[in-house]
Amino acid sequence: MKTDGIRKLRIGTQDVAVLVEGPEDAPPVVLAHGIQADHRVWDGVAQRLAPRYRVIRYDLRGHGGSSAPPAPYTLEQLADDVPALLDALGVRKAHLVGTSLGGMLAQQVGIRHRDRLLSLTIANTAAVQGAAKAWDERIALARQSGIAPLIEPTLQRWFTPGFLQQRQKEVARIRSIIEGTSIEGFVGCAAAVRDLSQLEQLKSIRVPTLVIVGSEDKGTPPELGRQIADAIPGAQLVVLPAAHQAAVEVPQAFADAWLQFADRL
Repeated sequence: MKTDGIRKLRIGTQDVAVLVEGPEDAPPVVLAHGIQADHRVWDGVAQRLAPRYRVIRYDLRGHGGSSAPPAPYTLEQLADDVPALLDALGVRKAHLVGTSLGGMLAQQVGIRHRDRLLSLTIANTAAVQGAAKAWDERIALARQSGIAPLIEPTLQRWFTPGFLQQRQKEVARIRSIIEGTSIEGFVGCAAAVRDLSQLEQLKSIRVPTLVIVGSEDKGTPPELGRQIADAIPGAQLVVLPAAHQAAVEVPQAFADAWLQFADRL
């Protein structure tokens, strides 16, 4: 698998860490991760896609190797980072796949920048926020005590009990990724998640769209994904046997679902 290695691009006032893999002349696909994660949560999916696609993975603001502008952030700002990244890479149009917070910002890219999209995939996410108070509490806890108290509750939300018990090496890897999230980055992105309210805007999306849900997802239950699929004209829905991090828990099934979707375009 051809890779250019991790590099940092200066985009506006921030440095964005990017990993590009796959054939240079292949169709580009951008993978956007969720809060408290980084580009490495896509390892399994990227491995499956890179033989046929130019896979672009980047770290969101305040996550992984990207810089952390002062909080708070908005979903519109996070969405606008995507075309800015494409511009920096010299890419006109790309497929976009976003999970969790990445799926929230992907919705905004579909609303605001559909001319930059070949297709849109929205995974393990929601279009409206039903637990704003919980996010305020997490923001306060991070400000007071750092990321550490958030780690175990996050893992419990992200994965099924079976995955947590049987895939301990992978869980330890994801735990270390969560630990690396900056406080400012978490607080900034958590504010965007807290303020999520864009269901009515989804009807304006006019690009081929796939919605992926996890059958065991407690953080964003399947009905929230169905709500998104019903709101976007022509959207397709796929249910995978996973919790909130389907791209980590069942990466091959996730990638296969996306490839079947993309092959039909």
